[in-house]
Amino acid sequence: MPDFSIGVDLGGTNLRIGAVTPDGKLLEKISVSTKISLGADHVVNEMCDAILRLTSQYKNGRKLLGAGIGIPGMVDLENGTVCKSANLPGWSDYPVRQEIERRLGAPIILENDANVHAVGEKWLGAARDVDNMAMFTLGTGIGGCIILDGKIFHGMTGMAGEFGHVTIEPEGVPCGCGNRGCAERYASASAVVRMVREMIDCGQAPELAKAASADPEFSAKSVYNLAMQGDPAAREIFHRFGRALGILLAGMVNVLNLEMYVIGGGVASAWDAFAPTMFQEMRERSPIYFSSDPENPKNKQGTKSRKPRLTVVTRAVLGSDAGLYGGARLTHFPA
Repeated sequence: MPDFSIGVDLGGTNLRIGAVTPDGKLLEKISVSTKISLGADHVVNEMCDAILRLTSQYKNGRKLLGAGIGIPGMVDLENGTVCKSANLPGWSDYPVRQEIERRLGAPIILENDANVHAVGEKWLGAARDVDNMAMFTLGTGIGGCIILDGKIFHGMTGMAGEFGHVTIEPEGVPCGCGNRGCAERYASASAVVRMVREMIDCGQAPELAKAASADPEFSAKSVYNLAMQGDPAAREIFHRFGRALGILLAGMVNVLNLEMYVIGGGVASAWDAFAPTMFQEMRERSPIYFSSDPENPKNKQGTKSRKPRLTVVTRAVLGSDAGLYGGARLTHFPA
């Protein structure tokens, strides 16, 4: 029987854990709630208990190779600690890797959660056939990762790929990071909710106002559903969303010139609502994308000696399992 690794995706509300073989077979996955308010020790104990419950089912004749854990926020890769995370208050300088290794008796790799998702998509998902890619995870904010020659590009301090805090609107909406006009204030789930609130306050979105008052769990998904039903205010919000994301992507294409850009995260499910505007902005703002756009027939011709070089922007395909596959993959081939 094949050995296996554990992939862990730690979020602010849920903890997801999967057992994965070296050839990419997901043996089983479980999900438990994350009680962040009870502190780091409690969450780590819950994580280790869940991992041990899962691994006990598969250790008969198999070897646990280790666990790769995706954590939201800034991670000190060398020391295995969390430097800063808005979703994990009180975790700063907590010896996460050391505590988990002590409890599990297996090697642990700690990574930023967006990086782990990107590794999953590179291994088994949308980017499995390319060596150079960037991933954008659209959730409450915007996470990101750059992979070069098959490995995560961490940058000098491990913080490369912070796409959400690229300025796209000078003197724009204030961001929690201290800047103004950050991309994630315009192209994320929280951005959608902000725009809804502003339009309702101005009396410009009667259907959105009605839906928001009737649904205590009103969210970006609710706005997407209304956009698909033709509501003009909801459609306008995703038009603005697509414009902002297109500006961000155009800049990244101009700077990085990679083979593929993968869009994941929960808000990526609204692709139909924002992608047309996103691509339009990219064509207008990036000469590099315009000259390598797969939708332009002239760019598909190539030559007898060289295939056409195209810039692919596409949706992620692994969904919420990307973090499980990516975490497990890091134990085989640390990026």
